[in-house]
Amino acid sequence: MATPTAAELRADVHRIEPIPEADKDSTGPQQMWIWAGANIAPINWALGALGIVLKLGLWETIAVIVVGNIVGCAIFAAFTVMGHRTGVNQMVLCRSAFGRRGAYLPSALMFLMTLGWIGVNTYFPVKIAVAILGQAGIGDTWTTNLVVCTVVMVLQVVIGLYGFYAIRTFEKYTVPVTAAIMVLMSILAWTRPGVVNWGLTSPLPPGAHVAMITLLMTAIGVGWGISWVTWASDYSRFVPRTASSTAVFWYSYVGMFVPTVWLAILGATLASVTLDTDPAKMVSAVFGGITSVLVLLMVLHGPIATNILNVYSAALAALSMGIRLSRTAMALIAGVVGYVVTIYFVLQPSFAKAFDNWMISLLLWMSPWAGVVIADFFVKRAGRIDVPELYQTPERSAYGDVNWGGIAAFVVGLIAGWSVEDGLVPALQGPISTKLLGGADLSWLVGIVVAGALYLVLSPRTVAAPVPGRARG
Repeated sequence: MATPTAAELRADVHRIEPIPEADKDSTGPQQMWIWAGANIAPINWALGALGIVLKLGLWETIAVIVVGNIVGCAIFAAFTVMGHRTGVNQMVLCRSAFGRRGAYLPSALMFLMTLGWIGVNTYFPVKIAVAILGQAGIGDTWTTNLVVCTVVMVLQVVIGLYGFYAIRTFEKYTVPVTAAIMVLMSILAWTRPGVVNWGLTSPLPPGAHVAMITLLMTAIGVGWGISWVTWASDYSRFVPRTASSTAVFWYSYVGMFVPTVWLAILGATLASVTLDTDPAKMVSAVFGGITSVLVLLMVLHGPIATNILNVYSAALAALSMGIRLSRTAMALIAGVVGYVVTIYFVLQPSFAKAFDNWMISLLLWMSPWAGVVIADFFVKRAGRIDVPELYQTPERSAYGDVNWGGIAAFVVGLIAGWSVEDGLVPALQGPISTKLLGGADLSWLVGIVVAGALYLVLSPRTVAAPVPGRARG
């Protein structure tokens, strides 16, 4: 009989097939730890700091963070319900909306996006670790950056190779410790005189002020929750159907909302004095000595906790679009590409602008995709998916080969979202936003609503689905 520890550390042999009920042994609290661990990460400092760097006041930046994540985390948590009810990963699930091979398009986009996220998430521990090493007399050289980047990347790829069970175990034992460090960091930052400029206000004129609030609501508020939806079902599919979908929703919601909002507010308060998203400046402004060592532990935990999810989900996305490589091969590819992306961000003169453009470009396609999938699962099919049909050959699947209604709704929603988008580069500035809305950014909302509504118009046919609990597999 296997010990509990052995059971926790067993290798995950599942690919993209439905998870059998006998193998579903995750719980609501474990889902919360997974999402909390992934978001107790220094990248969330940048979410808050971005508002300050782009010239919002401190308190309105905090308001954008809180209000935006109330909405964004709800959208994310709704997607975890899909995996719980079906036992299927997110990219296979969207075959019901896009068709058996039509879903290869979002799967490819998700795979490429995930490789980019690995690099984005690794940037922060590299810069902060180098800053802390600088306090020990080790210089911020190109060699130092490469060595730290290599060590962090190898650690997260190795853990990601083992799959869901290793991820769950890693988060279970590391989240309480890193959460305690997060609390200590906050106390130090918010109680020391001169660390936070609580009276910081925006210097922007009224029109530009409103436009920037909407831009940041998209990038760091609602957009943050939406940026996780393509992963959601990959982990909730391990929760047994006997568990409540409501419980899965709220545990996932809390796991995403609390650390994201907390650390983003911490980042905003630190940036109110440093006026920069540079993590090295944040660390040097507040933390020193033994505190820096504790910060380094959280910093190293953050990207590993996030990127082990990225490595795992990237492999599932590749398998979902028919790529016939092992998960090991896909993890190595993810690590190499993520390594290159990390170096790109390290070389950027302004990470704040690069990160903002990154988030806006992601939401450009993720919002309409989310609109189509939400409309398909919750409205068109009322949560009833014929799971075996998702895995039939394109010629035989009841969901068809390519659902052109779903593809068309996605493309139109993408264009509609772009028209009311206002990024920091010309390519991400839509004509309606710049000419009629004074630079306001409503891309996330328009993308979801237009794509979802058009999908329901273009794809009225439903597939007769059995009761989920009776689905084969």
